[in-house]
Amino acid sequence: MVRFSQSLDDRQPRNKGKPYEQPKENPYPVREERPVRTVQMRDDRLYAQPPQHPVRQEPVYQRQDNVRAQPPKQPVRQEPVYQRQDNMYRSPQQPPVRKKPVYQRPDNLYRQPAQELDEIIYERPVIERESIKPDMSKPELKFPADQNIQFGVEYSPNSKPPVIGNNYTIRSNSIIYNDVVIGDNFRTGHNVVIRENTNIGDDVLIGTNTVIEGDVIIGNDVSIQSNVYIPTNSVIEDNVFIGPCACFTNDKYPVRINYELQGPKIRRGASIGGNTTFLSNVEIGEGSIVAAGAIVIHSVPPFYLAIGTPARIKPLPDHLKVPNRF
Repeated sequence: MVRFSQSLDDRQPRNKGKPYEQPKENPYPVREERPVRTVQMRDDRLYAQPPQHPVRQEPVYQRQDNVRAQPPKQPVRQEPVYQRQDNMYRSPQQPPVRKKPVYQRPDNLYRQPAQELDEIIYERPVIERESIKPDMSKPELKFPADQNIQFGVEYSPNSKPPVIGNNYTIRSNSIIYNDVVIGDNFRTGHNVVIRENTNIGDDVLIGTNTVIEGDVIIGNDVSIQSNVYIPTNSVIEDNVFIGPCACFTNDKYPVRINYELQGPKIRRGASIGGNTTFLSNVEIGEGSIVAAGAIVIHSVPPFYLAIGTPARIKPLPDHLKVPNRF
């Protein structure tokens, strides 16, 4: 049951019967009042202005007529005019100019001593083309079709088939033209080209991608490495080594002057390094060495060393004066 009214007794607080408690004293002390400070009257003397000094009167300058007068001019000094003499810039102590002698190439610079004049001089033999006849007693040379070897390419109607000796090895994609004479123990790499009117001796090796143009003479015991170019009218004698990528030339003024084509002449026992270049009509002497990368523009005497670009000629050391060994 909810009560909606209360009696007066119920409305009184519950602590009505408790005795009255006195208020507690303030624990904080009361701040004492300070006496009032009296302000005295200002004295006029305290704020009196300091005595002022009398203003200094600057004198007023009057402009005079000669204020900007120019000082008296000094007389101009006349400098003497010097005349240039002929020996003005010439030192009397300067020695006379020394003229360098003009060296002339002696005729006997690359000439051998008298005791070596009896050496064999190789000359290009004259070959009669009519006397070159294939040996009919041998069967016609046939190569496998898959090797793509062209032996006896006819370059003119009157050309003769090539002649080759015994014990030969011709590898694939090689081309040999007519009127070529090859000796015994002939070996080639791949992609070899041998043009017409070329005479090759015994025991000759021709490397891969080597090109031999027509009218070339190659002796016995010759080793020609890969990527060598030998132009027409070149001569390579016996026991010669030619390194890879050697390039021979036979035209002194290419396509400018009607010049007689003359290829290099490599004498007996010479050794040619790789990546060498030879200008036309140079002669590499017997037993000489051409260093790799050299560009030979002059003939090299026997048993000398050609090195550099262009090639410098130096004496061959004694331990290199030996024959080539293949």
